[in-house]
Amino acid sequence: MRKILITGCNGQLGRALNQVYRGDDVQLINTDVAEGEGILALDITSVEAVCKMIREIKPEVIINCAAHTNVDKCEEQWDLAYKINAIGPRNLSIAAKDTGAKLIHVSTDYVFEGNGSRPYTEFDDPNPVSAYGKTKLEGERFVKEFAEKYFILRTAWLYGDGKNFVRTMLRLADEHEEVSVVCDQKGSPTSAVELAKLIYHLGPTENYGTFHATCEGDTNWAEFAEAIFAGAGKSTKVRHVTSQEYAEMNPASANRPAYSVLDNYMLRLTSDFKMADWQDALDVYLASIK
Repeated sequence: MRKILITGCNGQLGRALNQVYRGDDVQLINTDVAEGEGILALDITSVEAVCKMIREIKPEVIINCAAHTNVDKCEEQWDLAYKINAIGPRNLSIAAKDTGAKLIHVSTDYVFEGNGSRPYTEFDDPNPVSAYGKTKLEGERFVKEFAEKYFILRTAWLYGDGKNFVRTMLRLADEHEEVSVVCDQKGSPTSAVELAKLIYHLGPTENYGTFHATCEGDTNWAEFAEAIFAGAGKSTKVRHVTSQEYAEMNPASANRPAYSVLDNYMLRLTSDFKMADWQDALDVYLASIK
């Protein structure tokens, strides 16, 4: 039986992976920072702890879902963000190479500056402007330096089982008749289940490299909120505001990319797997949480 080790299993993607692999002929080893029922404690920032566990378990595939994803906190906690987002992938890469395991590492649209006007391909030069983006890019570089068999998957606007934009909007809809949402930041809302399906598809292959992995199509946050309310049968109105107006109402410390649409170019050219349209994936998600 194949063994697959997941880091950050309590996150949205980790939970989606457990859902997608359920019933499959694999042994999932779930790990996170804290031990729990069916979960092993693993500090990915410790190379000794990582190598010890990987050598003992000998998984065929390591899926790294662990990350410091609080964009504003990363500005204040650079060292912690660097340890989790860069050193962690480095350690997993070292252990993967040592044991011959494949490494699937999840990255982000934040590696790009976000001032473009066309979807970013895997061949566009990264230029992150936030601590989160910078540390995630360093994680990618460590994977490329130390791992031999790796997939780097850049995703964006992820939502699933956990705290996310969709659930926040649904909560606000129950509390307010109108909400203010940014309308000048563009991206591709991506279901964690769709990303988990892609990982399930890529894992057994040798189609290594860097891939953009978002749901197809794009929108802005305000239009995304309107789609959420429409799909959930909510009458809440959305007030479209600029990033500057929103920042004045809700001061934040990190820069957000204005344009972070990713083109799944390499996936389209090298695989028969296609990510779902973002609106279709949202409909499935909303139906699942009713």
